[in-house]
Amino acid sequence: MSVYDTQNEETRPGALEAAVSAVRDGKLIVLPTDTVYGIGADAFSPDAVQALLDAKGRGRDMPPPVLIGDQAVLLALAVDLPDYVEDLADAFWPGALTLILTAQPSLTWDLGETRGTVALRMPDDEVALEVLRGTGPLAVSSANRSGRSAALSVLDAATQLGDSVEVYLDGGPARIGEASTIIDTTVDPAEIVREGAISREAIIAAVGDIFTAPEPPAAQDDEVTDAAPADGAASSRETEPGEDSAEAGASEDRTEEPAPAAGLALPAEDPAGDPVPEGTPSADAAASPSEGAAPTPAPAGADPAGALALPSEDADPAPGSAAAG
Repeated sequence: MSVYDTQNEETRPGALEAAVSAVRDGKLIVLPTDTVYGIGADAFSPDAVQALLDAKGRGRDMPPPVLIGDQAVLLALAVDLPDYVEDLADAFWPGALTLILTAQPSLTWDLGETRGTVALRMPDDEVALEVLRGTGPLAVSSANRSGRSAALSVLDAATQLGDSVEVYLDGGPARIGEASTIIDTTVDPAEIVREGAISREAIIAAVGDIFTAPEPPAAQDDEVTDAAPADGAASSRETEPGEDSAEAGASEDRTEEPAPAAGLALPAEDPAGDPVPEGTPSADAAASPSEGAAPTPAPAGADPAGALALPSEDADPAPGSAAAG
């Protein structure tokens, strides 16, 4: 077990070289990140990943996340990305956001029982990024025994992990001191698996509400519409009692009004359709019964004034009165 100070500019290159060499040899390292200290192993070495799980006291049912040193590596390690994933990476990487994604099926690694997924993060710590540039993707979990508090310093990590780790990199106290937020993007809508340094509100502000399913479109009932009547055809709607036939679209086979009885006086009309004023010869003649003829009784319900209401001249529906889809 060796501890290296990465805060000293003179000793940092040697510290980074020792860490990269240990990873290539299949050994474990402890490195600072922006959130908490992590224990790391070569992600493509099944033996090294198993050693990491053993050091933490974890089983294969709790596979470690993978840290990457460049956002572009995301597209090489994951497939079938939802549209918002790259927006999340643009907004929060490097940073305290871990994304659970569908793993590239062609990758030859064994992180445990991942069920075809991988959790990726790009940390916001220069020492961690320099190590990752030298090693490639690392399987990294918090540097503590399972069930115990995360290590916020190299001493915390060494106290819990001891000789199971080959190289410890001391980067001073963890800057954030809180675990990353984990989002599962393999489900729809996305879910926050662990709330950490980045809040739900900050995520929604950056990329929109990816955690709420969109409202389904309202079901539209089939509308039953009546075809517009052809010229000369009557509407099929029945006329309500007392309804004007022109408004209701009177039916051709509706009950006809009784014809005026013989001798019943009707108002005369001039060619313009206006009643002829009383006192004119034509009006007086129309109003007087024939000489010697007995007055004919008016039908029941006749207007006492001697005039019956006649149906409107327009028996077809008024334009636009029929329903349209």
